[in-house]
Amino acid sequence: MKSSIPLLLCFSFLSLLSLYLISSQNPRNHNPNLPLTSMQPRLKVLVADLARSFNYGLLDVYWSLSSPDSRISSSDPDPLLRRDLSTRRPLLYPENPLIKQYSAEYWLLGDLETPAEVRSAASVAERVFDLEKADVVFVPFFATLSAEMELGWGRKGGFGKKEGNRDYERQKEVVDRVRASEAWKRSGGRDHVFVLTDPVAMWHVRAEIAPAVLLVVDFGGWYKIDSKTSGGNSSQMIQHTQVSLLKDVIVPYTHMLPRRHLSDDQHRHTLLYFKGAKHRHRGGLVREKLWDLLVNESDVIMEEGFPNATGREQSIQGMRNSEFCLHPAGDTPTSCRLFDAISSLCIPVIVSDSIELPFEGMVDYSKFSLFVSVSNALVPKWLVNYLKNISKSEKEMLRQNLAQVQPIFEYDNGSPGGIGAVPSEGAVNYIWRKILQKVPMIREAIIREKRKPEGVSIPLRCHCT
Repeated sequence: MKSSIPLLLCFSFLSLLSLYLISSQNPRNHNPNLPLTSMQPRLKVLVADLARSFNYGLLDVYWSLSSPDSRISSSDPDPLLRRDLSTRRPLLYPENPLIKQYSAEYWLLGDLETPAEVRSAASVAERVFDLEKADVVFVPFFATLSAEMELGWGRKGGFGKKEGNRDYERQKEVVDRVRASEAWKRSGGRDHVFVLTDPVAMWHVRAEIAPAVLLVVDFGGWYKIDSKTSGGNSSQMIQHTQVSLLKDVIVPYTHMLPRRHLSDDQHRHTLLYFKGAKHRHRGGLVREKLWDLLVNESDVIMEEGFPNATGREQSIQGMRNSEFCLHPAGDTPTSCRLFDAISSLCIPVIVSDSIELPFEGMVDYSKFSLFVSVSNALVPKWLVNYLKNISKSEKEMLRQNLAQVQPIFEYDNGSPGGIGAVPSEGAVNYIWRKILQKVPMIREAIIREKRKPEGVSIPLRCHCT
């Protein structure tokens, strides 16, 4: 009997090991959706010392503006809200769609501003107040809001200029303050985190913050023309050495359309839907070609899009009534349209050969999206025939998987002012978790920098992916 005990223990161990190995192959187990326990690692975040005028103070300025956004004028929803909010100091982020789509900065800072006694045990981030205990230093600058206010209310054509540009003045002051801090000097900025979801955020000072961890929606706003290697051909673009999947984090846009629950889903009458601007630049030129190929196809809807209430309602109906939603590149490889499709349970059809997506490694997009090469998509009839040949059971499985990942791309925590406990499976936690994955590499880079001989300069090499 005694001899059988070690054998039984051995068999139990092997059984548990087998179950672990089997479960680890399930893609869903790579999604850390379960609440954190005290034993699980947290990202320790120190918030850089910046005045309120660089974050929530900007919201005060925004809600005190007397005119609408010059780019959308009568379609700007916020002037009506300003009247309703005139008697109190709001911490609301703008509803203006040109700005709201980039609201990650608001929700991330809101999580860090949440008092410890209110914070959810599920939160991946833990705010600390001692530099020695911090994994990263979060820079609380609403860079997107600053840039968008200059674009919508500043001098026409003045964004690219420094003189008279209030956004540039704020950028410069933030960089000067942060780079002068002991935290930056200790790490060379490698452990600092900037939220730059708008492709033009921190436009004038990007080279100065290049070593930091940058939270971006994609790398499309980080292209430049290398005139020497391209021979003056503007179609040949190279990536800046300032961004890389190695050090930076791709984060989701904020979706603009309300969430459609699987239990409420109904029969979809249209094969493929797209709403947006036909004419784009750079990689978005493929959109014009796709438009011309698809606009006269039966069972396909191609609509010009405008950021107003009518356009929003059309998008809601179009996405909820369509099996598939087209996602071609625009000025940048991605847009909030992808996350609107996910929210609407409309299966995304992604036509972009150079796209980067949020949370890859934790989320398997092939389980709920279709990826089509540009070359195939531009073959007449190819895309429509491809989609028509997808079986009903395949579409049902893709849509079920869409429903499972919807919460991952949700920023809103349901709390006034964005300050409150975050859901364990929401976008904020997923962003912190991606940053946490980079902490060992950040520490290694800081240590390697310390042993560099004086006077030796090593160029940035962040162009690899």
